[in-house]
Amino acid sequence: MPATKSTRPVAVVTGAASGVGRATALKFAAEGWRVVVTGRRLEGVTGTVRLAPPATRRRLLAVPCDLGDARAIAGLAATTLARCGRVDVLVNAAGHNIPRRSLDELSYADYTAVMDANLNGALRLIQAFLPAMRTAGAGTIINISSEAGKQASAKSGAAYVVSKFGMTGLTQTINAEERSNGIRACCIFPGDIDTPILEKRPVPPTPEARARMMRPEDIAACVWFAATLPARATVEEILIRPSR
Repeated sequence: MPATKSTRPVAVVTGAASGVGRATALKFAAEGWRVVVTGRRLEGVTGTVRLAPPATRRRLLAVPCDLGDARAIAGLAATTLARCGRVDVLVNAAGHNIPRRSLDELSYADYTAVMDANLNGALRLIQAFLPAMRTAGAGTIINISSEAGKQASAKSGAAYVVSKFGMTGLTQTINAEERSNGIRACCIFPGDIDTPILEKRPVPPTPEARARMMRPEDIAACVWFAATLPARATVEEILIRPSR
């Protein structure tokens, strides 16, 4: 099917079945963008689409994609370009962690699973969309890291910390290599956010602790800011933490 150039800017958001990815997808759609909503399971991404008001819902395209599957990533890129004809912003918001995360109990299988979800899948997806961005001479890539990508912490665990430090380096590499092609990247480093991934902690936080955390919408606002600045400006990093 030939690509039909969207008259609206197009964002692709991973991890959009919940948390920061979901809030970001809904934010961009509410602002009038066409949004490709992707996550591992179809029911999760269609659930995000159903949360949008009816007038906005038609701008959301649900495409399930397992970021550990290179063929599925290629399919996501092909579907996006066939249906939308462009990609203006890519948001890598997918995240994964495991309960058994300390160095004395971390298995290599779990380490690989976290790296695939948090870093390797993002790299593959970036490589899948970069050719279209280069052709357009423009594009913004926003990677959701963590404060654990700035400073290691025992609560995050080894695999998560390594993956998020890798995301920092990946973002810097995009800016170093692709700036001359009109492509910019921003890495966002959030502190604690009240999202479902907290249930994967060895001891999940209490409701009182969650109440002091940021909300997914707070991070979505940072994504929107970084994505919509004039092309002449690049916000390379945003560190955001709870105020309390």
